[in-house]
Amino acid sequence: MSDAVIPPPLGLDDLGPDSTPVAYETGGPDGAVAYVTLNRPEYRNAQNSVMTYSLDAAFRKAVDDASVKVIVLRANGKHFSAGHDIGTPERDFDTYYENTATLHWDHTDKSGGDQRLAREIEVYLGMCRRWRDMPKPVIAQVHGACIAGGLMLAWICDFIVASDDAFFSDPVARMGIPGVEYFAHAFVLGPRRAKEILFTGERFTATQAADWGMVNHVVPRDELAGKVDEIAAKMVEMPMQGLFLSKKAVNICEEQMGLHNSMDSVFGWHHYAHSANAEASGGDSLGGMNAKSMKASSSNGSGS
Repeated sequence: MSDAVIPPPLGLDDLGPDSTPVAYETGGPDGAVAYVTLNRPEYRNAQNSVMTYSLDAAFRKAVDDASVKVIVLRANGKHFSAGHDIGTPERDFDTYYENTATLHWDHTDKSGGDQRLAREIEVYLGMCRRWRDMPKPVIAQVHGACIAGGLMLAWICDFIVASDDAFFSDPVARMGIPGVEYFAHAFVLGPRRAKEILFTGERFTATQAADWGMVNHVVPRDELAGKVDEIAAKMVEMPMQGLFLSKKAVNICEEQMGLHNSMDSVFGWHHYAHSANAEASGGDSLGGMNAKSMKASSSNGSGS
């Protein structure tokens, strides 16, 4: 592990336009749009737990603010998000944080599969489910790379608007693992496209994502923010109750189609894969892959 000092997650009063690893500001008509910005650009917005809990605080702030009707999730730097942090100096998988999304025991005094399961129930699956159920509409504003855990952040949003330079992938089958923890693949892509991106690990473009129904709009990079603001402004004109209940209605339909139960089942296989990797390799739950090798695989034409 690195000797880097890991900062604590941001609280509600710590968030601001330049705060890191998550920035927060309001704008739009009458300040009705909250802009939540991933702000760890030096690490391609890789998600450590500090970012995750800071992101939760930002969403909490937006939900609690009665003047905010729409939330925009965006990112600073060249990329939306390179996924989960598996190699920066601030990787903090063994650090204690008080659970927010779930009522579960602390992972830091556990070992092996019990440690991984306890942490990922909270930080990955639990947080994404919590955010998906926010009562206010959320628009993902995606540019550059949106990889693995980055997909999870985009998929919890109600709209995805992408720039024409955006690309997506979930390459974790290279680790022997069946996709990221928030397994919405078959629902947002359809079964055959989901299998294609998982089986090959290859990138797919914003245009492909739109054709397959995962992305709402694709625009030139310099028009991305304007397009998102245009959509947000239309939503702001709607009554909050109409927005909330419409979101709830569509989410209920996804649940009736099996989203929640499917995700629970695949999450179990995900952790079987972690444990099988660790047993075969003497403790490496990632199947021999690390941040460097995953980035190299991206350079060869598959996402990472």
